Amino acid sequence: MATNIMNIKSHLENRIGSRITLIAQAGRKKQSERSGILAETYPSVFVVDLDQDENAFERVSYSYADVLTNSIELQFLEEDVLNESFGS
Repeated sequence: MATNIMNIKSHLENRIGSRITLIAQAGRKKQSERSGILAETYPSVFVVDLDQDENAFERVSYSYADVLTNSIELQFLEEDVLNESFGS
């Protein structure tokens, strides 16, 4: 598991174009789960293009600090087999 923001950022840069599932803390005892494709990385945030059949909007962005502080969990999927996760 990555332990700092630079490790998280470099790992995500290597996985651009991969299918991803995001589990975000949405408040008191609530979680939201979204799936899509890791589209872009920027110096402070990364962008996921969401699956249109499951979500009302096209894209979502999160900061690398969200991953570091376990505000969101990332699960990379490859051919429907979970092969790696962050934030667990």
